[in-house]
Amino acid sequence: MALLKVVFLLLVAAEFSQSQSFHMYSCPTPSLQVNFNVTQYLGTWYEIQKLPAMFERGDCVQAKYSLLADGQVRVHNSELLSNGKINSIEGTAKILDPTQPAVLSVSFFRALPDSPYMVLSTDYTSYSLVYSCSDYLGLFHIDFAWILSRTRQLNSATVSQLRDKLTAMGVDVKRLSVTDQTDCGAMVSA
Repeated sequence: MALLKVVFLLLVAAEFSQSQSFHMYSCPTPSLQVNFNVTQYLGTWYEIQKLPAMFERGDCVQAKYSLLADGQVRVHNSELLSNGKINSIEGTAKILDPTQPAVLSVSFFRALPDSPYMVLSTDYTSYSLVYSCSDYLGLFHIDFAWILSRTRQLNSATVSQLRDKLTAMGVDVKRLSVTDQTDCGAMVSA
């Protein structure tokens, strides 16, 4: 009973804070990018829209992926904070199951468990739709979603199609926020 109270309080706090996406029950099982090729996915991706994430506070959010000698993927995420400073973090990603190459396991801190990074859809050259979900005892889950682009802008028709895919899997797209990708000159070296 005490566990249910804690879960309830977490869900209520999350709704009021608008900083995460908490939901009852287990994670959904989304359709993944068919024949995902991690090598084609490498390079820079810019965040166009996202579900709220307490670990992202800035504008001009971008991710750079590069191949490491051991076959893992180097992940370098950066953002421009309101004070003009660049905030960045580096981690690694790896494919755990070769039969599901569109599901990567991402780690930024050794002491914390890895997070799933599921590529739902990409054409490798202009857009990517990414989803992440962590299940807690089957009672609730926390999810994240990102619409990414190879450029700082993505045409509205593509954004609309990607939002429709999220809606079809039960994601509340009204919670997606647009990432400001203007005045990002300081990010060139990030």
